[in-house]
Amino acid sequence: MPIEVEIDLDLERLEILKRYRRLLRAAKPFLKDNDAKLIKKAFNLSVEAHKDMRRKSGEPYIYHPIAVAQICVEEIGLGTTSIICALLHDVVEDTDYTLQDIERQFGKKVAQIIDGLTKISGQFEFGTSQQAENFRKMLLTLSDDIRVIMIKLADRLHNMRTLDSMARDKQLKIASETIFIYAPLAHRLGLHSIKTELEDLYLKYTEPEGFEEIRNKLRATRASRDRFIAKFIEPIEDDLREQGYDFVIKGRPKSIYSIWNKMRKQKKPFEEIYDLFAVRVIMNSKDDPKEEKSDCWHAYSIVTDHYTPNIDRLKDWLATPRANGYESLHITVMYRPEGTDKAQWVEVQIRSKRMDEIAEKGVAAHWKYKGNDTKTTQGIDQWINQVREMLEATKDSKAAALEFLDDFRSNLFAEEVFVFTPKGELRVLQRGATALDFAFDIHSEVGARCIAAKVNNSLVPISQSLNNGDQVEIITAKRQKPSEDWLKFVVTSKAKARIKELIKEENKQYLTDGRSIIERKCKILHLEVTNELINQLRAYFNCKTPNDLYYRFGKGYINADEIKKFKHEKEAKLNVLAKINTDTMQDGKQFTKELKKMHGERADADALLIGEDMDKIDYILAKCCNPIPGDDVFGFVTVNEGIKIHRTTCPNAPELLSNHGNRVIKAKWTSQQKLAFLAGLRIEGTDRVGLVNDLTRIISNELHINIRSIAVETDEGIFEAIIKLYVYDTRHLEQLLQKLEKVEGVFKVARFD
Repeated sequence: MPIEVEIDLDLERLEILKRYRRLLRAAKPFLKDNDAKLIKKAFNLSVEAHKDMRRKSGEPYIYHPIAVAQICVEEIGLGTTSIICALLHDVVEDTDYTLQDIERQFGKKVAQIIDGLTKISGQFEFGTSQQAENFRKMLLTLSDDIRVIMIKLADRLHNMRTLDSMARDKQLKIASETIFIYAPLAHRLGLHSIKTELEDLYLKYTEPEGFEEIRNKLRATRASRDRFIAKFIEPIEDDLREQGYDFVIKGRPKSIYSIWNKMRKQKKPFEEIYDLFAVRVIMNSKDDPKEEKSDCWHAYSIVTDHYTPNIDRLKDWLATPRANGYESLHITVMYRPEGTDKAQWVEVQIRSKRMDEIAEKGVAAHWKYKGNDTKTTQGIDQWINQVREMLEATKDSKAAALEFLDDFRSNLFAEEVFVFTPKGELRVLQRGATALDFAFDIHSEVGARCIAAKVNNSLVPISQSLNNGDQVEIITAKRQKPSEDWLKFVVTSKAKARIKELIKEENKQYLTDGRSIIERKCKILHLEVTNELINQLRAYFNCKTPNDLYYRFGKGYINADEIKKFKHEKEAKLNVLAKINTDTMQDGKQFTKELKKMHGERADADALLIGEDMDKIDYILAKCCNPIPGDDVFGFVTVNEGIKIHRTTCPNAPELLSNHGNRVIKAKWTSQQKLAFLAGLRIEGTDRVGLVNDLTRIISNELHINIRSIAVETDEGIFEAIIKLYVYDTRHLEQLLQKLEKVEGVFKVARFD
């Protein structure tokens, strides 16, 4: 037996060397002078530091940093410094090496990037978020060196690719964090391939059945799709070739996640989603912006010679690239294949080879073309400056991290709107931006004094939304002051952060008064004012931050006597017989320990058993997603309402799992006595006499299901019914769906949350 272990270790050493050499081969084209020696030094230190560590899969830990470095080189296009940082990114967090050790051996820049990648350790107050704090810390480094976020994205991509070996609850936390923060961030940095793969992997672990169904159907329809694309591009290829262009045309299916999203939003099955792919025309133009644009527009004219375009869906990102540097022409044309009666829309993307590389590799490709491509790099630089301003604006706030994360995320996936100053200077703002957003974009002082605006020479209020091409002039007054109402109609993080800052200055006295009111009332009621109590009050009164709570008491929006009501409700919960006191639980780990004590040696001792544990634990089914037995679920430790059970596909799940993963616990359904759970159905079809009667007969008579409510609407022969009813589990619901779909005139039956 010992000999076998020895052989395994030898094989592992060989495999480690093989992976390291593959990394060096990928990096070779750009290595200079001393680079190879520095990479070897980082590799040796990483091997030594992680020598006794293994991943959950059982593999040596060193496989992970090598894989992250490989992604940095091959898939993002980063250089030597990033390879060194990727190899060392977990050393400070997971081993005895310090940042000082790293700085001594590799210099200040490497140490600074690794510091940004190292999580904050220690205890966090209940109501704050360790994940948000870590994300904010990483972005503080990003504002000095963008490579920190790209290495983090490579790290996250490899973790998602190897998520199989993790426990189910860990899979949900990591996948939710990915869709909530990292996929939008990859999109913002123009890393299209990474963003797409992160989204698909998220779906693979949160909706495995939906993911497999779409993947299998894409495979099954590949041959017919390839024939369709070949026929579509044939005349375009002929014309481009005849006119002497060097080009590539390819058709590629849309990502599984984007197809799933379309199915969900349009409430249609896979077979009814037609734009499953996009055709891409890549022109191999000279590195001259004018020639690139000319070639792209020429290709556009050839495509529209053969197919009728939808003018409303023309997107010109050649003249004004997106903020992440993306340049392309998008058109949608109508095409009917020969021998068929059905025409359909086909999306065509036209771009140069340089634009295509930037679209795939994002910000890393910008550096390669920086010499002749200033517009695209300006977009990224402008965004980093915005992040810097947001970090600066929230640095002194106790709820900075969560507040910052909310504002930051709102800007990540946002579409842009292009507007002009009176002098004709172009400004790019978030879609939905108002005249007030524009004012703050010009200067904080202009925003603070803004009373109205002229849009295309017409006087409009500061809440007026802006459209592409608007020319905006801001009107100010010295006596104007920002108000809380302004926060309701600004969308840019810069405007939000500055308004909050200005209001905070004005409202300092209300915060002080509010805190005093709460402390006095709590003293009378014999309640000790701790961080935990403040957070419970914050949740009870539905305030986002402690300062929001103090302000509302200070302003008199909440009466001090309401605290008495809070105390009575809290005591009523504590008097429930022999239940675990969820109010004292700070996070999921504490709760899991209590569950293990309560359940003893059983296999699922660390999971809340829905149905069995009702008499010992306070938990309720979340109303935002109405889980029923058979749904994949998790438990969430709330501040005031015990445990809430959510579906893993709940609209709120990504945010809960991303910002408060430490408060998530495992939860399972138990097959005890049959209980009825509320579910909602939307039924669509063509109207006829007796349709409602047929539906209710199946629900009530055949399946003996109680209906809570039914609302029916008909409009020019189209029928829609919204029915809320009680079912036992997902199998019972599925049986009902199948029967209702067979009713004459019914087109579609779908569950809603």
